[in-house]
Amino acid sequence: MRSVFEWNIGSRVLTLGKRTLIMGVVNVTPDSFSDAGQFLDPEKAFAQALHLFDEGADIIDIGGESTRPGAKVSGSGPTKKGEPPKIVSEKEELERVLPVIQRIKQERPKAVISIDTYKANVARAAVEAGAEIVNDVSAFRWDSKMAKTVADLKCGAVLMHMRGRPDEWRTQPPVPDVVVLVKRELRDWADAATMAGVKRERIVLDPGLGFGKNFEENYPLLRRFDELHQLRYPLLAGASRKSFVGRMLARNGHDAPVGERLHGTLATETVLILKGAHVIRTHDVRACIDAARVADVVA
Repeated sequence: MRSVFEWNIGSRVLTLGKRTLIMGVVNVTPDSFSDAGQFLDPEKAFAQALHLFDEGADIIDIGGESTRPGAKVSGSGPTKKGEPPKIVSEKEELERVLPVIQRIKQERPKAVISIDTYKANVARAAVEAGAEIVNDVSAFRWDSKMAKTVADLKCGAVLMHMRGRPDEWRTQPPVPDVVVLVKRELRDWADAATMAGVKRERIVLDPGLGFGKNFEENYPLLRRFDELHQLRYPLLAGASRKSFVGRMLARNGHDAPVGERLHGTLATETVLILKGAHVIRTHDVRACIDAARVADVVA
């Protein structure tokens, strides 16, 4: 039985634990690994967000910068010789996400929107436009202003675990026990957030499946996901279409391509729900909702 939490996301409170909440993903980027940039146009992104809400999503997570494996993000190390930096400026990121957030709130005033960003100024503008959750893949570590910004905004927050930056993932050394590492660092980063003024009841933790973990390091995180409840925070997990799922589905020595990872994704998401995940972040909302309805009976 999952613990029940009240997630304070500003003017509202979401109950977590009575059933799995589904967070749908809309990437307003040209280089997302999962959708090949098909929602870069704001109108298409807006239409996709409404489609996911109509399918039953509880939250829509909107991102304007890719953190796919190998991506360059602000503050990353040098690029390869002759390769231009792949960094999305605050201005460009805001131009991508703000029109989508504003249109959604006009069309669906009660919609719950999350902004996927590690930049404090983008987080502030997005919340002022109607977002109620800041989903930071760096757990407030890449922008020194983020923790105070989120504390001032009084919004919800997702702190995700990541080893290194996306362009460093393929060279991350293995660790003896990835679950112990994730627990320790998430605890430290959550403590740092609360010390900066972010209320505990506003925080959800995400172990960051696939983010800076070697393929084999994701499997113990799945198997021992329930150990993360020792942190005494609600938990979010995202496995949708990720590379480690493709590796599990490999045939004839080749990982399954992104378009053939749905069934493996659903199996992984079901495991996470049975292990106590409160929120599942996914691209395939309708399918995940069906899986969650079954898994919630025994979670």
